[in-house]
Amino acid sequence: MTLNPQVEALLGYFAQMPPVDYATITPQALREANRTMQMGPPPAVAQVRDLALDLPGRTIGARLYVPEGAGENPPLVLFYHGGGWVIGDLESHDATARALARASGAAVLAVDYRLAPETKFPGPLDDCYDALLWAVAHAGDLGIDPARLAVAGDSAGGNLAAAVAIRARDEGGPKLAHQLLIYPVADADFERGSYASNGSGAYFLSTAMMQWFWAHYVVDLDAPHPHAAVLRHDDLAGLPSATVVVAQYDPLRDEGLAYADALAAAGVAVDSEEAPGMIHGFFSMFEAVPDAMPFIERAGAKLKAALG
Repeated sequence: MTLNPQVEALLGYFAQMPPVDYATITPQALREANRTMQMGPPPAVAQVRDLALDLPGRTIGARLYVPEGAGENPPLVLFYHGGGWVIGDLESHDATARALARASGAAVLAVDYRLAPETKFPGPLDDCYDALLWAVAHAGDLGIDPARLAVAGDSAGGNLAAAVAIRARDEGGPKLAHQLLIYPVADADFERGSYASNGSGAYFLSTAMMQWFWAHYVVDLDAPHPHAAVLRHDDLAGLPSATVVVAQYDPLRDEGLAYADALAAAGVAVDSEEAPGMIHGFFSMFEAVPDAMPFIERAGAKLKAALG
């Protein structure tokens, strides 16, 4: 399939922006260049509450979304935003978290984890995992059911969600009902076919961008820890069921599908879908790309079914 026309129009808009030189740009400059642009009114939810999570040795921010009709003690989805572990925040993914709450019927807790390179791996992952423990410990304050939990994330956030699921299994953490991985970063291998086909920068995310993100996140890019490059983990058995969504024109497409296959081979129930005509980031572009909404609705339905 060719590029979705809505995506093509958006890429035309992006093409008018000044190009980024990943050989010289700093994390601070890229964050400034990626300040959140409101594309439309955010999806309405019943409740939005900003929180401070007091974790061991640090405090991080979070935002709780409760959709209309959630009822008493709804299930909770912890959502980890994308941005290559370097950019992104609660504002950049506010609309996405709202849309996911509406589609799933669950409360969503978006986690404002610390960013690299100021906090390299495993710091961001520690924040995401400890936020899960915090949510269970404060279930009464949040008004959620601590027995019905899921994790979700897009891109680097999908990577963090996958790693949180692994740690929860291995560290005797809370039992998760599902993991929603939206075009997740799963490996630090830039030789895959989807990188060759889609990594030039013509489709928003480029190989140069991903190499820059990885170099800021991990100390050793040649031998990343399997909690960072989750596709390299040697034991994926016993993990929660998964929904994996990838995009046709995404450099990360092949590693996302490979991770879905690896989960399935380990006996995990997996539902994977490749979005035709779409690019990396399309979930968060739904206000400009309405054709993304059916994928959000299906992902929300998978969460709802898994959470009961």
